[in-house]
Order: sequence, then C-alpha cells, then structure tokens
Amino acid sequence: MTAGIVLFLAGGALYLASKVGLPFGRLPGDISWEGKNFRFFAPITSMIVVSLILTIILNVISKFGGK
Repeated sequence: MTAGIVLFLAGGALYLASKVGLPFGRLPGDISWEGKNFRFFAPITSMIVVSLILTIILNVISKFGGK
C-alpha cells in the first residue's frame, strides 16, 4: 500500500512538473524515434534525474527518520 501511495505521489509530482514547464521526457539524452508504424521512446536522462532526486530524498529520510 505504501508503494502505491509513493507511486501515486511521484506521478502527481511529474504531472505538476510538466504543467509548470519542467521538461521531463524532453531532456537531452532522452531517446525518441518514430518509424512508419513504430514509435520508440526511452527517457534515459529523465529517469537518471528522477533516480538521483529519489536517492537524495530517501537518504535524508533514513538519516533523520530511521532507527
């Protein structure tokens, strides 16, 4: 249940970030390729940024909130 809440909040944060104008999914290094009947999208740079932010947040939580 906690994982679902975290994913819901993360999705909401990314949605709000796109409304504010942050270019998640359109950063340099995000791969987008369209063929005639095929579309491929790999947001590599965006996921690295999200991973770094989550790592920092979880480290701060474990430092101050952990046992």
